[in-house]
Amino acid sequence: MSNPGEADATPITSVRQLADYLATGCKPASRFTIGTEHEKFGFRRSDFTSPTYDNSGIRAILEGIAEDGWEHILDHGNPIGLKKGSASVSLEPAGQLELSGGMLADLHQTKAEFSSHFDDVRRVAEPLGLGFAPLGFHPTHTRAQMPWMPKSRYAIMRRYMPLVGSMGLDMMTRTCTVQVNLDYSSEADMAAKLKVSLALQPVATALFANSPFYEGKLNGLLSNRANVWTDTDNQRSGMPAMMFAEDFGFERYVEWVLDVPMYFVMRNGEMIDLAGQSFRGFMAGNLSNTEVGQATMGDFADHITTVFTDVRVKKFLEMRGADAGTPEMMLAQSALWVGLLYDDAAVAAAGELVRRHEWSEYEALRPAVARQALDAKLGRGTVRDIARDMVDIAIQGLRARARVNSEGQDESIYLTNLHEIVHGGRTQAEYWVERFNDVWNGDITKIFAEAAI
Repeated sequence: MSNPGEADATPITSVRQLADYLATGCKPASRFTIGTEHEKFGFRRSDFTSPTYDNSGIRAILEGIAEDGWEHILDHGNPIGLKKGSASVSLEPAGQLELSGGMLADLHQTKAEFSSHFDDVRRVAEPLGLGFAPLGFHPTHTRAQMPWMPKSRYAIMRRYMPLVGSMGLDMMTRTCTVQVNLDYSSEADMAAKLKVSLALQPVATALFANSPFYEGKLNGLLSNRANVWTDTDNQRSGMPAMMFAEDFGFERYVEWVLDVPMYFVMRNGEMIDLAGQSFRGFMAGNLSNTEVGQATMGDFADHITTVFTDVRVKKFLEMRGADAGTPEMMLAQSALWVGLLYDDAAVAAAGELVRRHEWSEYEALRPAVARQALDAKLGRGTVRDIARDMVDIAIQGLRARARVNSEGQDESIYLTNLHEIVHGGRTQAEYWVERFNDVWNGDITKIFAEAAI
C-alpha cells in the first residue's frame, strides 16, 4: 500500500472539482509511461520466520537501501518508506517490501529497474541472513505469526478490517501482489481501458496464480490471494457494476467513491482515525469528529488510495488482479496490460473480446479462478480459451509499439512465458503443487529458497 500522499489543502467545493482532479491525469499517448509495483515476503534463512521491524530486520533493510541515495519517509520517527525520483519503496503491514517503480517509457527499462532493485535488496539482506520471496500468499505462517509494521495507517485498518470482512487481516499481512499503473489520454480513453481491463482482471488472476498453500499445506486453491479478496471489504473492492455503465466517467466514479467508507485524514502530520465514516458527509461538514475541519483535495487524494477495486482509477489506472511471482512473471504482468492498452488496435480488439460475455460472467469468475485458475468455466469453454486470445492481442499490441532493446528485440519477448501457459503450460501455482508433492516430499519450507529473488 502507498506511502502518505499529497498535502493539498485546497477546500473541496463540488463533485465536479474532484472529477476534474482525476482528469488532470489525461496526457497524450506520446507521454504514456509504465509504473510497476511489486511486493515480496521477507524470511530469515535460518528458520524461515518473518523478520520483524528492528535493526536486524525490516528497518535495517530500509536503512541499507537508503545508502544508495534514497530519501527516508518517516512515521513518528520510524523509517517506513523510501523515495527517489518518481520511485518509492514502501512497507506492507507485515513487512512485505514493495517497490513502486518509476514512470518508465518501455518494458526494457522496467526489466532493468527490476534487476537493479533486486540487486539492492540482496546486497542488504544477505549479510542480515534474510531473503525475500514474491509469492501471492504466505505459504507457511498463520495470521498470528506475521509481524506488524509501525505505520499509522495500518493500525487504523487493523482495527477496522474485522468489522467489514472475514479476511481483511489476511489481505494485509499474508498477501503479495504485482500491479502495473498505466495512463489514459481522455475520459473516454479511461472508460474504454477500464472496462476492458476490469472485465479481464479475473483472467489475469488465473494466468498469474501463485499461491496454492495455506499454513504449510495445500488447500485446493491456486490463488489464495484472490480468495482473500472475495471477503475483505466488499464496499471498496471487486468489480462494481457502475464501472461497466454506458455513461461511466470521472464524475460517475467520484460519486461512487464518495460513498466508500473512509479510513483516515492527515492533520499536522498525524493520522486521524475516521474509519467507517462517509466522505460525502465529510464534504458536507457532518463528521462526528469536528476537529478535522473542512475536506480538502489532499484528503480526497488519500481517500482514493483506500479504494481496492480490481482496477483502481486515480490519475492513471492500476491493474490489481495478479499474485506476485517470479521476476519474469511479474514483468509479464506489466507486458500483458501494456500490450492490451497502449495500442489503439489492441484496445479495440480487447473490447470485442470482452463483449463475448456479460459483465456478470466476469464477476462470477473471481471466486472460480481462485480455485481453478485457467480451468475455470467461462461460457461453453474455459478461462484458458479467452486467455489465449488475450495474450495474442497483447503480443500484437507490443509488436505494434515497436520499442526495441539493444539487441533489436521488441517488448513482446516478455510474453513468451504467458504464451506457453495459455497453450497448455502450467501456472506458477501448479508448478509449486508438483514440487510439493514430488520433489519436496511435503516440506513446504523448500519454497523459500526456490522462490527467492
